Amino acid sequence: MVRSTSSQFKSNVKEALANEQLQHALKSIKTGFVAKRKIASERLEEFEELRDQARDIKTHTIAHMDVYLEIYQQNVEASGGHVHWAANEDEARAIILEICQQADAKTVTKGKSMIGEEIGINEYLEVNDIVPIETDLGEYIIQLRGEMPSHIIAPAVHVTKEQVAEAFKKTHTDLAPDRSLEDPDDLLSEARAMLRDKFIEADVGLTGANFLIAETGTSVIVTNEGNGDLTQTLPKVHIALASIEKIVPTLEDVTTLLRVLARSATGQEMSSYTTFSTGPRREADLDGPAEYHVVILDNGRTDLLAGDFSEMLRCIRCGACLNHCPVYNAVGGHAYGWVYPGPMGAVLTPGLMGLDEASHLPQASTLCGKCEEVCPVRIPLPALLRRWRDQVFERDLTDWKTKWGLKWWAMFAKRPALYHFLVGMKMQVVAKFAGKKGHFKSIMLMSGWTDSRNFPAPQGKTFQALWKERNK
Repeated sequence: MVRSTSSQFKSNVKEALANEQLQHALKSIKTGFVAKRKIASERLEEFEELRDQARDIKTHTIAHMDVYLEIYQQNVEASGGHVHWAANEDEARAIILEICQQADAKTVTKGKSMIGEEIGINEYLEVNDIVPIETDLGEYIIQLRGEMPSHIIAPAVHVTKEQVAEAFKKTHTDLAPDRSLEDPDDLLSEARAMLRDKFIEADVGLTGANFLIAETGTSVIVTNEGNGDLTQTLPKVHIALASIEKIVPTLEDVTTLLRVLARSATGQEMSSYTTFSTGPRREADLDGPAEYHVVILDNGRTDLLAGDFSEMLRCIRCGACLNHCPVYNAVGGHAYGWVYPGPMGAVLTPGLMGLDEASHLPQASTLCGKCEEVCPVRIPLPALLRRWRDQVFERDLTDWKTKWGLKWWAMFAKRPALYHFLVGMKMQVVAKFAGKKGHFKSIMLMSGWTDSRNFPAPQGKTFQALWKERNK
C-alpha cells in the first residue's frame, strides 16, 4: 500500500498554501472542469433525472453486490477469461506479479488506475525486476517526477507546463537538450514518441476499470487518450484491476452511468474513448490479448458495505466533488496524504485506512454542500463527513488545541448574557483596531486564516444586536 501522510494533513496544507506554483496550477480547475460541467449538464434536459437513475442503479447494486460479482465471474470465465479475488493489497500485488512472471514479462504498460495507486503496484513490480510504464499522459508526467496523482481524473493537474518541460528534458536525455518545449503540442508529441515503442514491446498491459458488467463479463475503461486501448490490446496479456464496487448489473445500466460520468468529470457528452473488453482474443478477432485476467480487490470495502458509509461505494470516480470543493481548490490533492483527495477522499480514506490515520480529513470541509450538489450519483457527502466527525469525537481523537478551544467557547456559550456582552465588546475593539483599512493582515489567535488571506473587520452591530432590535 502507498505510504499515507494523511495524519500530517495540517502540515501538508501549510506547504500547499505556500507553494506558488501549485496555487497557479490549481486555477485551471475552476476555469476548466467546473465551467464545462455546468454547460454540459444544462444542455441535457434529463440530466437530473439521469442522476436519480444512476443513484438507484448503484444503490441496488450495492445491496446485491455478492450476487452480481458471482454472475460477473461466471460470464468472464465463460468468455475464456480469469477472475482473481484479492482481500487486500498484498494479495492483489502477488496475483499480478504471478501473472506477469508466468508471461515472462520484462515490461508492463499501464493505463490510469486509482486501484493501482492504492496497492502501490508500480513500486512492487520494480522491486521484482519488472518495469512499469505509465501511458496516460498525466500519469506518465508524475511517474517521471516521482509523485502520486493529485486528482482522480487529472493526475498532473498540479504541474505547470514549465515543470513538465523540465521533467522531460531531465529524463529524455537522448534528445537535443536545447529543443523547444514551450508549446503543449510539443510536449504531447514528445511523450507520444517516447511511448510508441513501449506499447509494442510490452509483455503485459495493466488497466483499471470504470465498470465491470455482470451481464456480459465485460470490463469498461473511459479515457480521452488512445493509450488505454493500446495497453489492453497490444500485449499478449491484459490485466484489468478493479475494486468490488465497480460492478454494474447490465449493459443498459452502464449506458445510464456513462451519460452522467463524462458530463460530471470533464464536461463532455462522452469521453473520446469508451472501451468494452470481454475475454481474450477470439479466432476471428484482428487484435487483442491471448490472456484476459481481472483482479478484483476488496481492501476494506466489505467493511464499508456493512457499516454507516456504504453510500460512498456509489462513487463512480468522476472528480466533480474535487473540482467544486473550496478546500481542494485551495490546497490540491497531495495535502490529503493518500490516493483519494477532496470530499470523496475525506470520506473514503478513513474507511479504508482507519480513522486513527485519517482523522483530520473529515474536518477538511466547509460543509457547503457543493459536493453533494454536483455528485452524479447523489452521494450525501456532507452527511457522511459529519458521521466521521461524530466518530472522531466519540473516540476522543480530537487534538488538544481543538478540545481546549471548544471547552473555552462552551463556557461562554452556556451563559448567553455574558456571551453576547463579550462578543459585542470584542467586535467594537476589533473594528477600532482595523481603522480605515477595514481588514486585518494578522490578528491574534487567527493566524490560520490571516496567513493566507485578509480578515474583514466587523462593520456595524452584531447579528444578535440586530435580531434583538427587530424582535422587540
